[in-house]
Amino acid sequence: MTQTANSALDRKRSYGDSLSSAARLVWIILVLASLYICYFRNLEVVGLVGPDEPRYAWIAREMAESGDWVTPRLYGKPWFEKPALYYWGAAASFRLLGVSEVAARLPSAICALLATLAMAWLGWKFFGAEEARWVLLLLPTSAGMIGYSHAAATDMPFSGMLTGAMVFAAVIVGLTKNAHFAVVPRTLWLALAAFGVFLGLAMLAKGPAALILSGGGILLWAAITKRWSDALRCLHPVAVATFLATGLPWYVLCARRNPDFLRVFLIEHNFKRFLTPEFQHIQPFWYYIPIVLVAFLPWSLALITGIGLGFARIAKSHRFSASTLFLLSWALFCLLFFSLSKSKLPGYILPAVPAIGLLLARAYVQLVGDKAALIRCVQFIGGGLGVLGALVLAAIHAGGARSVGEVFLAIGAANILLGLYDRTSSWRPSPTLFCVVPILLLLSFFGRASRPFLSWDPSGKTLADEIMAAQIPLDKIYVYRMNRGQEYSLDFYLHHEIQEWNREDPKEGYLVLNARRCKEIVQPPLVCGEARAPGSSGWFIYRLSRRD
Repeated sequence: MTQTANSALDRKRSYGDSLSSAARLVWIILVLASLYICYFRNLEVVGLVGPDEPRYAWIAREMAESGDWVTPRLYGKPWFEKPALYYWGAAASFRLLGVSEVAARLPSAICALLATLAMAWLGWKFFGAEEARWVLLLLPTSAGMIGYSHAAATDMPFSGMLTGAMVFAAVIVGLTKNAHFAVVPRTLWLALAAFGVFLGLAMLAKGPAALILSGGGILLWAAITKRWSDALRCLHPVAVATFLATGLPWYVLCARRNPDFLRVFLIEHNFKRFLTPEFQHIQPFWYYIPIVLVAFLPWSLALITGIGLGFARIAKSHRFSASTLFLLSWALFCLLFFSLSKSKLPGYILPAVPAIGLLLARAYVQLVGDKAALIRCVQFIGGGLGVLGALVLAAIHAGGARSVGEVFLAIGAANILLGLYDRTSSWRPSPTLFCVVPILLLLSFFGRASRPFLSWDPSGKTLADEIMAAQIPLDKIYVYRMNRGQEYSLDFYLHHEIQEWNREDPKEGYLVLNARRCKEIVQPPLVCGEARAPGSSGWFIYRLSRRD
């Protein structure tokens, strides 16, 4: 195993810096458009959905309103499922921008941006300017980064902070040291301090998994490369001190104010979640393989091709650069760790996505010169099938089919353009640079394209608006077998915990149902009044009163 030669890296840097003014301008425009459209556009198109988004947003709003920045509270009661970093970010956004979906999701969008910029910087140091530029295009336009940057949840803040920690770990172990970027003592001290700070923030985002993932990835790299002394530099007192100063105070304060915090958070929501199937998120061991492929749409085909050709080249040459091994160790340890967990959710492997994104950019740039014909053939076939699927769906006269066809068309066109990659076109903008344009257009018109699938609001926002417009007393509203996520969302938008209908203890008031079946549920002495005609929410609201 050998480190990439400095002379080769210098040649790569020379090529990367030889872009013409026109090509450089196109790169800048496309990168800025990708970062903005993929991470910051459409934050408000859909209301807060699922059980997590409205609950986390409620906790953040309560934190902002009460001024208690230590104890997370849901419906006024302590809630210790996750640490406080996301809540702090969302609470600060609520105070600055007001309560809205944009403010609730802004922390995740910012963390996605930071992770992308950090990986571009690392790609520049590891491989050169060309890989760095491609990371700035391919990573933001991947489905996983787009989706979780638009989620009011802890996954992207955790991934962003852990990415920052791993980038500075690469500096500490000496992987960014070369003729152009020597690690001087002051730089090393700054890297040690930054590593501790980002690792502490990652622990504030999701807990002890930050230590396990970062430590496991670094130790796996050290075991493969035999560079134990370099890896042990991450335990320098400066890194340890900044980690403790960043991550420990909140845990101490929360534990002092809430005696059951450590038991609930560490035992129930960390160890039990990993070691037992108690949380019912049971999936097979190989679950994350298709999840990774979905996360990298529309670039999944390029990822498969890059992995296959990359390992074929390595098997032939028996050579691995230490920087590539660092990225592989980072990604593989995350995948292995969560594959062993008894509780699996798609967002768990998000910390591996930035490393895989840089490996994708590296493999594509490195292999396209040797295997250009094969790569083009694969990309054109895959892209052509996507376009063909779009044409078939366009012939079906249904709004949903047409919208799916638009997605197929964007993915197909993106893959065809990516197949046109030509490394010799540094003096002019290459057609392949525009591979992200179909994805950016699709996202720009997401509201219109998604309308056939969102004819009924999947959140509780529209229903909350209808309830408030009807001036119904909130303490007199009951819901019956409403989807858990929609119920939490309704609570958030009404700023009130709505009660469940209890057949054993019926009360007068208003019953919210998703169908005309009030008489099947409500028994005498209560009777159902005339239902309010469902608005755009699709829900019926019945007035319940006594027969007399």
